[in-house]
Amino acid sequence: MAEHQRQPHEGAAESGREDYAPFEDLGDREPQVEIEIDRDPLAEAAPGEADGRPLAEEPAHRNTGNAAQSAPGEANDAPDDAFTGVTHPTRRGSSSRFLTDVIIEMGLVPRERVEQAIESSRNEGMTPERVLLANGAITSDGLSRALAERYGLDHLDLDIFPVDMGAANLVASTAAKRYQAVPVAFVDKRTVLLAMADPSNVLAVDDVAIMTGYEVRVAVASPDAIGDLISRMNRFDDVVTAADAHEEAGESSAEIVNLRETADDAPVVKLVNQIVAQAVERGASDVHLSPDGHELRVRARIDGILHDLTTVPRRMAAGVISRMKIMADLDIAERRLPQDGRVGLNVDGRHVDLRIVTLPSVHGESIVMRILDKDSVVMKLEKLGMADSERERFEKAFHETHGAVLVTGPTGSGKSTTLYAALLELNTPEKNIITVEDPVEYQIEGLTQVQVSTKVGLTFATGLRAMVRADPDVIMVGEIRDRETAQIAVESALTGHLVLSTLHTNDAPSAIARLTEMGIEPFLVASAVDCVLAQRLARMLCANCKQRTIVPAEVLRESGYKARVDLEAYEPGGCRRCGGTGYRGRVGVYEVMLLSPEIRRLALERRSADEIREVAIREGMRRLRDDGLEKARQGLTSVAEIARVVGSS
Repeated sequence: MAEHQRQPHEGAAESGREDYAPFEDLGDREPQVEIEIDRDPLAEAAPGEADGRPLAEEPAHRNTGNAAQSAPGEANDAPDDAFTGVTHPTRRGSSSRFLTDVIIEMGLVPRERVEQAIESSRNEGMTPERVLLANGAITSDGLSRALAERYGLDHLDLDIFPVDMGAANLVASTAAKRYQAVPVAFVDKRTVLLAMADPSNVLAVDDVAIMTGYEVRVAVASPDAIGDLISRMNRFDDVVTAADAHEEAGESSAEIVNLRETADDAPVVKLVNQIVAQAVERGASDVHLSPDGHELRVRARIDGILHDLTTVPRRMAAGVISRMKIMADLDIAERRLPQDGRVGLNVDGRHVDLRIVTLPSVHGESIVMRILDKDSVVMKLEKLGMADSERERFEKAFHETHGAVLVTGPTGSGKSTTLYAALLELNTPEKNIITVEDPVEYQIEGLTQVQVSTKVGLTFATGLRAMVRADPDVIMVGEIRDRETAQIAVESALTGHLVLSTLHTNDAPSAIARLTEMGIEPFLVASAVDCVLAQRLARMLCANCKQRTIVPAEVLRESGYKARVDLEAYEPGGCRRCGGTGYRGRVGVYEVMLLSPEIRRLALERRSADEIREVAIREGMRRLRDDGLEKARQGLTSVAEIARVVGSS
């Protein structure tokens, strides 16, 4: 391949010294390979110039998509800043440079100690690098950085580099262990990036190219990091236990048999398990598998934002889709109609439910997998991020013996979690609590939870109608979607039941107008509804890297805030703990509106949501954006994030 050209050893005779490979005693044998690369002239050191700066000060520590350099004449298709955890070399690689000289130039070990190691290596039968490593003078990661600098290759920090599991699964773990090399990303449609502990192992590079069917571009990583990655891949495969659907006796189609054989192929099963385990480990709420005509793009929604997780090669895409459909007991031969199902998995000792939805697209079937991990969900009101005043108003409403309490917001804003937190406080032996949900996301002991099933005619309305006759104290309706459900819920609230439900509106005052628009009489709405809570989920700033900033009052006023002075707040940074995003976790932003006599009068008169909002604010309601600005002032989130999730609400 163009990246790897055998070169004669130059300079060894003049130096009078032995040249050492980092992981084996080569004696007088010359290195097998010299890597020719295109170099950024701004980053290249002058010929013969020694770089004695310590590693932490190197300008090469920047995030870039040029994860491994192109060979002469080749274009690098990877965009700038596409990868994190990549360090560029400062000069062109040369096999005539001694690794010990590179270690000194990089400031990793003082020259005196290196000279001592060279002297000791002659007596101990070890390379000087091995002596330095054994004595603790240099770390495995530091040695790999020096090795990358010597050969002019990029260095990968696999602790933060976004490893593409689709690429990693191209090579069996046994081969990866043998070569100490793992493919970690697709540089383009025909090239994989190979993280190696020893880049001079040309035979390993050739074998990986043959096994994967891709051209190989080499980068260096520490052997410890590569070993940890291989162990993590195997652990991901081992911790997931899926319940496969049983084959039906009538399935004899050759196409179905072929699909099942593909889906049961060991690499496909392993890849699917790794995708699920990696998503659960990173706290993803959803996983999207989207075909683009060539490959299967896998993205995970983490803290409300989609992030690329991996890329499935074209030849494995159909098997991955079929495997997930089999897990959810779906018809693998049906590709023209949407399907949905669910499956329970054990991931690293904890139970996780997956809701799997298939959608036919022009490029093939896509899958969205919703992850319901009860262990990762906070269901205590005091930990959801409500201010004390808002929480007191909300608790006062749902501790009443009757009436309707509504939680509003868009999909994915945490409405169900808030209702579950309220139900947990109400869940006592003397109360009969019944819920009707689509689906039942989290099973809670002590509650009677009913699953909506439109196939058999069990809708929200029919389920709610039956619940009213089952002597409930508290009723929870997963969502008010239509007039019939809204009518029954409101009437139940007026007949002595406490009704909790969700509604899709942008803010709390709009919920009153929405119910009226659905056909509910204003006098019923005014009499039944006691409280409306609107909410959003904003990403929390990473506590490890957030940076203090000043937001000018003029900018705040342009955004609709009544600000007279500048605001001291924080903005995202980027570090290993947060994956370079600057955010880690989410916090709720809330507004709570209690229906006072004045607001009930406005509801009776069919007044607009704007008029209701003005009265609610005058009576003490804090708007979503004001609650968000307070959380930005406290350093929990950023002003930009509040503007993203709240908008003009």
